[in-house]
Amino acid sequence: MKAKEQDMVNSPPHYNATGIECIQAIAAATDDGFEYYLQGNIMKYVWRYRYKDKPLEDLEKAKWYLDKLIEEVMSNES
Repeated sequence: MKAKEQDMVNSPPHYNATGIECIQAIAAATDDGFEYYLQGNIMKYVWRYRYKDKPLEDLEKAKWYLDKLIEEVMSNES
């Protein structure tokens, strides 16, 4: 697959190079701190999107982390 065709927001190939999604490993390692991790990444991508070559990609990444945070909060309320 060419780099242009890869989904660098939702499924970057380097996040699953060893057979496990990086986000799953981080969730397992951080346990109760996972929501804070997600919040920090949202802030990071929103903070720096204007300073990079692909601002829309960073905003999409921030949205991805926000959606993930919403999923986590919803699952914890059940």
